[in-house]
Amino acid sequence: MSDTAILINTGVTVAAIVVLIVRFRLNPVIALVLGSCYLGLSTGLGVSKTVEEITAGFGDVMAEIGLLIAFGVLIGAILRDLRAIERLVDKLLKVFGERRIPYAMALTIATVLQSIFLDVLLVISGPLARGIGKRLGPRGVARMATALAIALECGIVFTVPGVGALALAGLLHVPLGKYLLFGLVVVIPTVTIAIAIMSVLFARGWWNPAKDEMADEIVAPEARPQGGPGTVAAADLRKPPALPVVFSPLLGALVLIATGAVAEMLEWSNPVVAFLSSPVVALLLGLVGTCLIGRRYMGQPAVESALGSGLRDSGQILLLNGVGGCLAAVLAAAGLGDILGKYFSANTWAPLLLVWLMAAVLHIAVGSVTISAITSAGLLAPIAPSLGLDPVLIALSAGAGSLFMVHLTSNTFWLLQSLLGQTTRGALKTVSVGVSVASVVALGPILALNLVL
Repeated sequence: MSDTAILINTGVTVAAIVVLIVRFRLNPVIALVLGSCYLGLSTGLGVSKTVEEITAGFGDVMAEIGLLIAFGVLIGAILRDLRAIERLVDKLLKVFGERRIPYAMALTIATVLQSIFLDVLLVISGPLARGIGKRLGPRGVARMATALAIALECGIVFTVPGVGALALAGLLHVPLGKYLLFGLVVVIPTVTIAIAIMSVLFARGWWNPAKDEMADEIVAPEARPQGGPGTVAAADLRKPPALPVVFSPLLGALVLIATGAVAEMLEWSNPVVAFLSSPVVALLLGLVGTCLIGRRYMGQPAVESALGSGLRDSGQILLLNGVGGCLAAVLAAAGLGDILGKYFSANTWAPLLLVWLMAAVLHIAVGSVTISAITSAGLLAPIAPSLGLDPVLIALSAGAGSLFMVHLTSNTFWLLQSLLGQTTRGALKTVSVGVSVASVVALGPILALNLVL
């Protein structure tokens, strides 16, 4: 089949996936598999080869990141029931004060708390952020809403073990330790600079509390955490553990993964370090440690309940990441990488901007950061070898682009709107504009990394 026909069928596939998700409200998992089937058949792979690539692509991704996602979600479920987030926010407020709390809370969420399932993290931290915002003056809610939106979305795609970061690393075959280190290099300045830019805009009159905030009594009832499966009431906890104790297993796991990445870059080999720093073993140790802490302070039945809740949360995440591998495998088999590789040059920064643009367009169309990041990574995986760029830069660029324009089709948009007591107009400013600013700002450190890699 001609190169032109393959490119046309790829475009039709992506457009069809978007239409199925947005117009017909089809589940993204089903839409991505259907798109993979069409692409394989339309590019001449044949029935057996198409099915073979789809199943192999799913299996390859699950083999690389499946356990990591499951372990991360389970750690987050126990931390949630230990009331770790509420206590951490209270501690940050005492240490950094009201002036710096938007930055402190955002950086903590974007880096340390990414093992916690997004909706759970948002439902717990949203009311806390709103309460703090009321104490920061007339623009306090705007500052906290923006900080929370930027932190949550950036953390998903830049920080291990965020589900978007794991998907991007897995689909583009980036060592997880390497992604962790370079993701931190990107996410910390991105979150800080984006919040500072938005704070300047709010200070210059871009926020009107009368029009951009709802009265307290109008806030949706779901804005207040209700407790749910696996949730332990505060009264059921024994003497709460110190925060360093609560987070030590997760932080220890991340340190082990980073140690492995540093050892690899220094070309230092040690079998014990290699074993302990492998992401699966490191996160498993983190999960075991978190379970022991949970059993000590909540009791074994509560830990089992939290783990059951975490397993339910992880199901769709695992499926969505896996079908991203289906699309990537079919694209590779169709020869898209060789075709598009002819049109890119690794000697300029243009490929990274095109990667960012592709992910941004997908996100505007689909409205989901995770789906657009996974889909764009699937499209780009076959191209990566021909670009001559380090795959981690391609993954980070796709992640940055997938942040652009979080809008009305996003569930996160509406959760942030209701939980922070904003009108739709206010949420468009703090969420849509705020996260878009972060999407553009992230290009700075990514392009800077391109100069040194």
